[in-house]
This record gives sequence, structure tokens and C-alpha cells, in this order.
Amino acid sequence: MAYDFDLLTLGAGSGGVAGSRRAASYGAKVGIIEGRRIGGTCVLRGCVPKKLLIYGVDFASAMSEAAGFGWTIGENTLDWGKLIAAKDHELDRLNGIYINMLNNAKVQTIEGYGVILDPHTVQVGDKRYTAERIMIATGGHAMIPDIPGKELGITSDEALDLKELPRRILIYGAGYIAVEFAGIFNAAGSEVTLAYRGDKLLRGFDEEIRDHLTATLSEHKIQQWPETTVAKLERGKDGIVATMSNGTQITVDQVMFATGRKPNTKGIGLENVGIAVGERGEIPVNADSLTVVPNIYAVGDVTDRMNLTPVAIAEARAIAETLYNNNPTQVSHLMVPTAVFSRPEVGVVGLSEEGAILHGHKVKVFTAKFRPMKNTLSGKTDRTLMKLVVDADTDKVLGAHMVGPDAGEITQGLGVALIAGATKADFDRTMGIHPTAAEEFVTMRDWRPGKGQA
Repeated sequence: MAYDFDLLTLGAGSGGVAGSRRAASYGAKVGIIEGRRIGGTCVLRGCVPKKLLIYGVDFASAMSEAAGFGWTIGENTLDWGKLIAAKDHELDRLNGIYINMLNNAKVQTIEGYGVILDPHTVQVGDKRYTAERIMIATGGHAMIPDIPGKELGITSDEALDLKELPRRILIYGAGYIAVEFAGIFNAAGSEVTLAYRGDKLLRGFDEEIRDHLTATLSEHKIQQWPETTVAKLERGKDGIVATMSNGTQITVDQVMFATGRKPNTKGIGLENVGIAVGERGEIPVNADSLTVVPNIYAVGDVTDRMNLTPVAIAEARAIAETLYNNNPTQVSHLMVPTAVFSRPEVGVVGLSEEGAILHGHKVKVFTAKFRPMKNTLSGKTDRTLMKLVVDADTDKVLGAHMVGPDAGEITQGLGVALIAGATKADFDRTMGIHPTAAEEFVTMRDWRPGKGQA
């Protein structure tokens, strides 16, 4: 049978665009369907705009620290609207770049939302397209808790487009998005309150890292209400009144929900081809990103495996390599470096101390906690925490963790070492670059057993 396309992709985010371009580069005829702007969550509603805002508000810290180095800086204010406008201008540029990349790769873009009718047919509006294979890369969306007054709150999507800086903001959540936006608004001058269900931030991360970040954000005057949920929102005379699960009320100018994201699988026709989604709406796939339908694949956040942009890109490119370049490729979800762009940053690669013990390892734990050199003159009190989790029997480094400036940049390099199977002896043999914070990772000597281990 002759199809319109060799590969038809639903969703033009980072994964969809990367996989489509790679497949087209090997001679496949590819179409990509998108109902919103091309670029997806990361480029337009997530990683990129968020990082631009972080760069913008970080000038506040730089100016406050400058006096310790002899600088006299006069009165200064943040024009939030100007920052948002600059961010929007950059997103427009990136959107244009993504469109050009698809055009240059000869990938046909189809505007609208795709609905799968059968294993080889997708409907977009009043048109139908056929394809030998289909790749679903529709991403995810922010969840909003079902509470009275929920319409008064916003998600990270709207937070990135606020035309005015809220004087007081309540952020409900404790994950990546919650702590990153808490840092943004705090640095910009807002009064920030973080409410979350658990006892500390960043569930699933190393406990020592969680403790350190939770304490540091409190030092930054971010008010935290652990083990607290938002019960309802109401419009009051002086703003939005949030009633908490403990009965306490707080009045703010803005409430932001950062209570997680769910896969975009509703309305795309999965039931027409017998694909049953999981509990959170995710599409189950095997190690090759293949669904139960032999010619339909799914990548990225819609599978809810590891919701990181580089992972989605790698999964999609692996499909293209396997199908169109005779290069069978699978993506490992182990030892994936990641960063939380909180203030201060968190960088992680590999297993936490608790995770290593859970996996049966007897571990040695090396830590370093210190005041960064820059802070000795600036007067800033933040302390950096670094941690290595090492298998006591093999000396292999199982995990590296950091809270502090440039944690993401430093952890990227450590990711190469851990992927290569570096041992603690390899770290010890590596000369440090002095004076840097990163050298602490190769100078750690004192260790303790893992928690609960002799």
C-alpha cells in the first residue's frame, strides 16, 4: 500500500521535531502535526523561557553582592514587563528557527490536532493522512487540583506570561517547577509562600540534598508550609484568599499550581487502535518506544518515563536510527544527569544514597559542605553541598549530587564520568582545577557508611 508518509508525527515539541528531522535526513518522507506553535513545552512554555527569567532575576543577587567587592551601585529596579517582552521576543525567534529547521529538512508541517483513526490513518480537521508508521510526541500538560475556586489560580504556562510581578504569590507544589518559580519570584522581589503535601521539597531526590535545599530556601525568606494542601480559593477585597488544609488563610495576589503534569493523551484516538493508557494517562511502550500497535511509537512526556527534554530527543532519534538508518538504537534511562534550576541550583546524576541502599549496594558516602569563595567577600551566607555515593565493594561511583552555584554545569561533566563507570579512585587521581567549587568532587577523603549500614 502506498502511504502519504513513511512517518507521521503527532506533536512538534523537542522530541517530535528531533525525531522527524532525523528520519527525514535518512530519506524518509515525514509529516508532523501541531495544533499550537512549533517548539513545544520546553522551548515555548518550559525550560527556555524559565531559564531566561532566571538569568533576568539573577542580576538582583549580583548587584546585592557587588558592594563586598568594592562596587557602588545606585538605585535599581526591575521592569518585569520589559523582561517578559524580551523573553517573548526570543521565543518568537526560536519558533522561527524550529519552523525553518523542519522546512530545511523537508518535513511537511500540518497545522491542527491529530486524531488516530486506525493504525495507518490520522485525521486533522477535515483531512486524513496515511502513514506507514506513526510517532506520538504530544507531551504533557500542567495539572490543576480540583478544589473550589481553582479558576483563580494559574499554572507555570501563565506564570511565564504575567505582565506584572505579583507582590505576593502562593506556589502550591514541591517539585522542579515549584522550587524554580519560587526562586524566580523571590529574586524578583515577590513575597513567596510554598505549600506542599510532603515534609520537604523535591520528593525522590537524595534526602540530604532535600534537607539542604529546604533549609536554604527558608534562609532566602521563602515561607514554607510543609504537610499542607490548598483547600479552596476565594476572591477577597485585597486579593485571592487561600484557605489551607490546616484552616489557616493567606491573602495573595497570585496562586500558582505546580502540582505535577500529566500526558496529553485525551482526544488523540488511542482507543481506536487499542492502546490503553496507564493510571496517569501515559502510553505504555517497550524499550524501543513501541506501543502495543506494531507500527505506532511514543516518546517523551506522553510516555511518562523520564520527563526531560534531552531524553525525549534521544528517544525520538533512536526510533529514526532504528527504522531509517539500519542502526538499532535504544535509550538507557539510567545515569541521566539532571538539574533543578532553583536558587541555589541542584545537580544530580545516578543513585541517591537511599536509592543505592534500596538497590542492594553497601555504600560509602563522601560529602563536602563549604562556603563558596565568592561568598567570603559578598557576604552571602549560602553554603554549597556536594555528595558522592560509592559502592563499598567495587569502588564505583553510583551517584553524584550537588546544591550550589553552577550545579547543572558541573553535574553535566560528572555524568560523563559516571556513564563511563568511574571509580572513586579515578576521582582521586583527577587533578582539581584550583580555585573552583568543582575541585571538591575530586578532593573528598572522609566518608561515612550509608544510613543504617555499618
